[in-house]
Amino acid sequence: MQQWVWPRGGWSRAVRYMKLRLNRLPGTPDSIARGVFVGVFTAFTPFFGLHFVIAAILAKLMRGNVLAAILATFAGNPLTYLPIAVVSLKTGHFILGSEFDSYKERSFVGKFYDATHDLLYNIKALVTDDVANWDGVLRFGNDVFYPYLVGGLVAGILAGSAAYYVSLPMFAAFQKRRRGRLKAKLEELRRKAGTFKPNNKQ
Repeated sequence: MQQWVWPRGGWSRAVRYMKLRLNRLPGTPDSIARGVFVGVFTAFTPFFGLHFVIAAILAKLMRGNVLAAILATFAGNPLTYLPIAVVSLKTGHFILGSEFDSYKERSFVGKFYDATHDLLYNIKALVTDDVANWDGVLRFGNDVFYPYLVGGLVAGILAGSAAYYVSLPMFAAFQKRRRGRLKAKLEELRRKAGTFKPNNKQ
């Protein structure tokens, strides 16, 4: 858990490692960039715990690099979840013409608690005589989940598109440099092989 919240070496090192991994992925620059788009987009959805699965499926559908999509979901991490949630919620409420009022009713944490409590209580109600109550779940869905989903789709598309157009030339340039280095090494090997004259004397 500590490594997930604060990786060994800090987040700057983790970002450099992720960038290196992305640059070394096989595939065309466009397919890798499409994978990055999918991963960043998925990070803005409220389906926490399913981001890897959703990113892999969307990458397949968009003919993007699946591994790039999975790696790019780390755009959502403990340092960015809060701003992503705020942007997604505000955008969603703006589009829906609603408002998240945390003072007259319940705060975000309070609504999350109520929804969790109702779910656990209703599971218990399945095997007891208790009556299920879905008020907390419905309130959370209307005030938090649905606006988050709508706003996350819009913000995710914008952020994913920006990531695509920024990463595409980077991947193209990296692959071009890598091909140049491989070509230089091959020519050096050929030069050394040409200067080597085997001794045919018995």
